[in-house]
Amino acid sequence: MVEAVNTRLIGHIDCPGGGQVWVDGETLYVGHMRAPHGTSIYDVADPASPRLLASLEMPAGWHSHKVRVADGLMIVNHERTGGAEAADFTGGLGIYDVTDPANPRLAAKWPTAGKGVHRYDFDGRFAYISPTVEGYVGNIVMILDLSDPANPREVGRWWAPGQWRAGGEDYPADEAALSMRCHHPLRFGDRLHVSYWHHGFFILDIADPSRPVLIAEHDNGGKRAHPTHSCVVLPETQDGRRAMIVAEEDVAKLWPAPPAGVTLYDITEPAAPAPISSFQVAGLDADTPQPAMTGCHQPSERLNGSVVPFAWFAQGLRLVDLTDPARPSEVGRYVPDPPDGFERVCSNDVTIDSRGLVYLADRQAGVDIVGTSVY
Repeated sequence: MVEAVNTRLIGHIDCPGGGQVWVDGETLYVGHMRAPHGTSIYDVADPASPRLLASLEMPAGWHSHKVRVADGLMIVNHERTGGAEAADFTGGLGIYDVTDPANPRLAAKWPTAGKGVHRYDFDGRFAYISPTVEGYVGNIVMILDLSDPANPREVGRWWAPGQWRAGGEDYPADEAALSMRCHHPLRFGDRLHVSYWHHGFFILDIADPSRPVLIAEHDNGGKRAHPTHSCVVLPETQDGRRAMIVAEEDVAKLWPAPPAGVTLYDITEPAAPAPISSFQVAGLDADTPQPAMTGCHQPSERLNGSVVPFAWFAQGLRLVDLTDPARPSEVGRYVPDPPDGFERVCSNDVTIDSRGLVYLADRQAGVDIVGTSVY
């Protein structure tokens, strides 16, 4: 049964499961989890009646489950999923002109070796991506200049020590248990906040995109059961302090563990991140191991003040007030009914638009458009 606190359903899109949702103006972009569904584009000027404008497909064995748009340019990831796959396809990024969203036009494909690109950020010129690269173990950090979309150009890269095997670096002996890989770079100002899966997070200075410089690292080293998913910086507080959300993802557990949650870090001094609080959905058993995808997945990458929407897998949408990062509090939620044929919801991604509407994608099927009184 639907749970709604300080929220209400405005509209629903019946579509294949989504990995990411992004809104640009009154256009919604959905990256799908499974081929042949790639990216769908919807007109949401009337959020109660979304209208499909265009769709892109993917070949077997690959997906493009992430999508970001800025300044008329859409980038989608191409990543191997396994199984039988098209022989003439590679991993990388698809770069599209979407000045007319109903007619996306391929400007270029930036190819990569191996599995491809997982997650990324995009500011309209630079893409901050997590590709697999020849000679490296796992995904690394790379910065692409897309000022000429038809000719994308690498301008900088960074990797954790040990990843550059072709360069003679020694990879940790426990590589099978602790894959070292960049999961999600996110840019805030002149810094890149990079989640590194079971190796925690890193903060890089990218004032010069061609020379990323390490500022801080917080390496879990396998001391936490869950991988680090993303690091989102909050708006500056009234006293001038800065805080960062560090979200764990409730998958790939190193040992049976309670559901994943969120830790807030003070990064006012970026070289010395310090944990200040944590948050978990009320009612979840914090002591007993539970199935994967019960707990946290990720916060919205776009913020509207200090109330942050989270996609909390089986717990749906959670709206968390982080006005005081030391005292997070839930102020709203929306937990839809499971999609047909599934036992529980699996809220995978969430974003907001300029109207204060929240878009919640289920990785199994469907996107809900939710109104809330907290914005």
